[in-house]
Amino acid sequence: MVHQFDLPPNAASVALLRAGQVLLIQRARAPWEGAWSLPGGRLEPGETAEDCAARELREELGLRVAALRPVARLVLGESRFRLQVFGTEVFDGDIAPNDEIAAWQWVRRGEEARLSTTPHLSEVLGQAFGLFDRS
Repeated sequence: MVHQFDLPPNAASVALLRAGQVLLIQRARAPWEGAWSLPGGRLEPGETAEDCAARELREELGLRVAALRPVARLVLGESRFRLQVFGTEVFDGDIAPNDEIAAWQWVRRGEEARLSTTPHLSEVLGQAFGLFDRS
C-alpha cells in the first residue's frame, strides 16, 4: 500500500516511460543497495520536488526531462523518506549512469515482479502506466 503524507516531500523520483516500458535503475548505494527502483534522490535545501527530480535524472543518468506529472507520494525507510514520484514521456539525452547506479534496464509493465525492488515499486508503476495509458 502506498502511504500518503501531508508534510512536504524530502525526496523525488521519476518514472521515465517509453513505448510501454519504464526505465529502472539498480541502486549501487544504501539505502536499498542492489534493489531496482526509479531514478531519483533527496531534495537539496530550497529545491522543489520537481526541480530535484530533474536534477537527479541529469546527475544519475545524464538525461534531461520535461513535462513531469505527479504520480504518487509515499513514505519509505521507516518514515525517513517522503517521496514524490513523477512520471514523464518527455526526455532526451543518452543514458550515461553515474556511480550511484549499478545497472539499468527498460522493463515492460509487470516485469518488475521478477526483480528485487524497492518497497511499493509495482504499485507506483501501475499508477504511472495508468496515468500515461492511451488505449
